[in-house]
Parts: sequence; structure tokens; C-alpha cells
Amino acid sequence: MNKHVDIAASHGGSIAFAKNAEIQLDASHISLVADAVGTPFYCYSPDAMTLAFQELSEALSSVGASICYAVKANGNLSILQLLSRLGCGMDIVSGGEMERALEAGVPASKIIFSGVGKSPSEIAKALRAGVHQINVESPAEFQLVADIAASLQLRAPVALRVNPDVDARTHEKISTGKKGDKFGVALSDVAALFDAAAERSEVDMVGLAVHIGSQILDLAPYRSAYRVLADLVCDLRARGHAVNRLDLGGGIGIAYGSNTAPDVSEFAHIIADTVGDLGCKLTVEPGRWLVGRAGALVATVLYTKQAGDRMLAVVDAGMNDLIRPALYGAIHPLEVVRSTLGGEGQSYGIVGPVCESSDIFGTYDNLPLLSTGDLVAFRCAGAYSASMASTYNARDLVPEVFVSDGRFRIVRRRQTTAELMTLEKDTIWQNIVPG
Repeated sequence: MNKHVDIAASHGGSIAFAKNAEIQLDASHISLVADAVGTPFYCYSPDAMTLAFQELSEALSSVGASICYAVKANGNLSILQLLSRLGCGMDIVSGGEMERALEAGVPASKIIFSGVGKSPSEIAKALRAGVHQINVESPAEFQLVADIAASLQLRAPVALRVNPDVDARTHEKISTGKKGDKFGVALSDVAALFDAAAERSEVDMVGLAVHIGSQILDLAPYRSAYRVLADLVCDLRARGHAVNRLDLGGGIGIAYGSNTAPDVSEFAHIIADTVGDLGCKLTVEPGRWLVGRAGALVATVLYTKQAGDRMLAVVDAGMNDLIRPALYGAIHPLEVVRSTLGGEGQSYGIVGPVCESSDIFGTYDNLPLLSTGDLVAFRCAGAYSASMASTYNARDLVPEVFVSDGRFRIVRRRQTTAELMTLEKDTIWQNIVPG
């Protein structure tokens, strides 16, 4: 399905599905979508994404920073198209993400290629496409980019991603800017690589990049990292090098439950204080902040059961659909969209059907009584959720749906096991050794 379907006609007209950049879940509408597409499914508000982009753009206008969306957060084509129409560039970390961005109509000149492990073929494709810049993360990668650019008779726009050795104070699995992390060039190697670039006509060393982690709620680490960047700019310019661009990374967190989200106006103030007077073109690369609050994973309660001294509710969404609780210990806010029995004050462990003990979304208090057929929604699931989904236990990849102004549109249809099995049929043996 690639067209809008009206879900408001029999329910009193349309509603706004966005408020403060967060999806709003109207029970009757979500029930209708669930009946139409089946659960589980991802429900997104394009209106909430638009509001988030506008809020961040307004905050950053004071420092003149452009925005490149981190495609890894959610690479759905409809989301990329929406953000591109709003004027957003794209930050990619793979050749596949570049294909998605280009397919969505994003100009290559607005794409930044980040990532610690780019392959030779990915680098060549990015150079041929004419991306805005390649963020290089090691001396070896610098050499490879230069050699490929020379072989293609092209000039590679390169920024060095530096590792500032700053603790982002976030979960250890999404912290990327400390000494010993796999990301970025050591500060001690930066000057030598700028010197080397000056000797390579096929390399245009355009600037520096930094990214210290994801879901950052305390803005202080940004100040520390950007001060390191500012000192580097001054040192490099003193050595005779031009530093024209600064890619300030992303990672701005959103509120989950009782957490308080950072103020993007304060984020802009930190940028102004640290690197705002350097005369560099500035870019930030948010992902979660633009789309995380705009999405929810809607699931149906299959069963409830007593397990020792607690009650469990088994839903039809599993860790393959939303792996963040199992991977990071994340607890997504839960909303009961439809309850048959009602009431309040119940506590449930919400679990999925996947054959793993880690397939647990969390324990939630003060819920109504749950029963078979009730609908629940895991909020703040627009980022790093569908993009990290799998088909573990031979489960389908679930649909993604836009809902706006009393209408819905399937923006990724369900991918079934039958479809996936076609990739495994009619295979043939091939000789390893000729003859």
C-alpha cells in the first residue's frame, strides 16, 4: 500500500498526531490502523518529525549550523524524503545508507559519509557520487581514500574525525569519544595527517569532525569535546593549514520516562561559546532527536500469566522488533491504547514471544487490567528500533506506518518469511577450484 487511507471519516474527523514533536496516540484511530495492517507495527508521526526539525533548526540558526540527519537512526525512505524536503542533509555510515539517501532524492552534495569501517567499494561509490565530505577515522583509511581518489582522478573532500577522549556520560555501548574506543583519529595523529594531505593533490582536507556518543542527556561533554576541537583548529592554522568545516556530530538525547531531555537552545549556546567564532561552516548530525519521539511500536496482548510473584503480559512484539531493552537495558514508556477490562494500579512485566529470556521490555506499574486483544504502544520508538530489527525466530519484519491528520499510509509493508525464503531457494553449487 502506498497511498493514504482515511481513518477519520467514522470517528468525528481528523486529529493532530503531533504535539511538542511527540506522536499522539488516539485510541480509536490506532485501533483502526491495527485492524487494517495487523500488529505489531511501527506508527510514525511525520508532523512530529517536522516539528522536531523546525525546533532544532530555529535553535541552531543563531550559530549558522546546518543539519544532517543520522540515517542509521531510521532509514525509511519516506522519513528521508520528508527530512530532505525540509532542507536536511544526511549523515551516512554505509554504502547502503547512501543508496537509500540517493533513492530518497537527497543530493549527494548534502551527504556526509561517516563510519569507522568503510570498504574500498563504498569509498569509490561515494567519491563518484560526489558526496559533501568523507569523515576519515584512521591514518590507514586516509591513505586508502587518497589512493582511491587518485585512481579515479577525483579530489576527495576529507574531514578528520578526531577522538577527543571525552566521556559522553551515556551508556557504555553508545559512547564513542573516549580514548580506546574504536572511533576517530587520535589527537596526536591529526597534525601529521593534515601535513600528509597537503602533499596529496587528490585530497582536499576540508576540516574536522567529532562525535562522542548517543542519547546524551548532559550537555557538559559537548562543551569539553568542542573545546578540544577549537584548540585543534587553532593549532592547525598555526601550522599553515586551512580548517574550513567543523562537523560537530550528533547524539542529543530525548526524554525516556523520568529523564529530562537537554535544551537545544543551550546546546546552540555551547556551540557558540566554543567554536562559534572560528569562522568555520558548522554541521550537526542528530538522529534520535529528530525521529525518536515521533514513533511508537504498537502491539497486541496475547496472554497474561502469573509467574512467581508477578504478573506477565505476553505481547506479539518481540526483541527482534525492538531490541533496545535487551541490548541497552532501555525502558520505553508504555501506553495502553485499548483496554477491555479497564481499571488501574496493576503491575505487569511486559514480555515478547521470542525464545530468549532477554525478550523482556520491562516492568510497568499503574496499568489497567490487561487481557487478550488489548493494544499497547511502546513510545519513543522512532529511532534505533525498526532500523535494528531482525527476523530472529523466523519472525516477519513488521510494517511501518505514517499517521497524520486522520489518515494513514504504510511506508514499509510487512516482509514475510515466505518472501525471505525465496533468497534461499534454487541455489547452485559452484566450483572453488577450476575443473
